[in-house]
Amino acid sequence: MKKKFKYTYYSPSAEDTLRVGEIIGKKAQAGDVILLSGDLGTGKTWLTKGIAKGLEVPPEYPVTSPTFTFVHEYPGRLLLYHLDLYRLEEDVDWSVLGLEEYLFNEGVTVIEWAERLPVFFHPSYFLKIFISFANAGRKIEFVTNVEHFKTIVYHLRPVYKQR
Repeated sequence: MKKKFKYTYYSPSAEDTLRVGEIIGKKAQAGDVILLSGDLGTGKTWLTKGIAKGLEVPPEYPVTSPTFTFVHEYPGRLLLYHLDLYRLEEDVDWSVLGLEEYLFNEGVTVIEWAERLPVFFHPSYFLKIFISFANAGRKIEFVTNVEHFKTIVYHLRPVYKQR
């Protein structure tokens, strides 16, 4: 397994978090899995909206949390599969959910509440993002072993300086 890269970024606003997501979406490639973790209201869905924008999901497909439907699919440069594990119980039968269809495909898969995903479903290559409240903004921590996501640091610094 490739060495993990870690980076922490402070996002001062919801709009900035959206731009961070857009940068991630522009860098995303077929088969990427993005695992999002963080408390309620930290901006996981907001970040996913930015990822969708970077993947060129048309504006007539509004990105919303799939909390009650488990998954939303969006067309774009690559298909975006947006999963939300929040409502899944600990004793859920993971084998009947069909996660393999989303984790091992040619689209980009974003999973909210990824900390609930059993370890045996964790892909070998990933971008994990932990979002937490920090002052008036958000602390966004990136952990990845995917080469094209390791360069994200070079794109985030200019975004922050624009504020």
